[in-house]
Amino acid sequence: MAAYMIAQIEVTDLDGYMKYASQTVACAEKFGGEFLVKGGACEWIEGTGADRNVIIRFESMDAAKTFYNSDEYQAILPIALANSNRTAVLVEGV
Repeated sequence: MAAYMIAQIEVTDLDGYMKYASQTVACAEKFGGEFLVKGGACEWIEGTGADRNVIIRFESMDAAKTFYNSDEYQAILPIALANSNRTAVLVEGV
């Protein structure tokens, strides 16, 4: 069953954050990840949230966890955390 990493991000330092964002696609692809949403314009129709939204599809929850916990991703995650406020969730899907 597919799994998705869904993140909502409020970037606090764009230059710093781009050092992270520029590395995420190649990193996720190493673990079978496919970006379905990476930023882009959004319009909140219910509630409020962050201006930047990301959805990455993986073939399974195990693959998503392997990506997230990998040495490669953990090496760049501190850059994101230092330059944004964010939430992230792994969700099983179709």
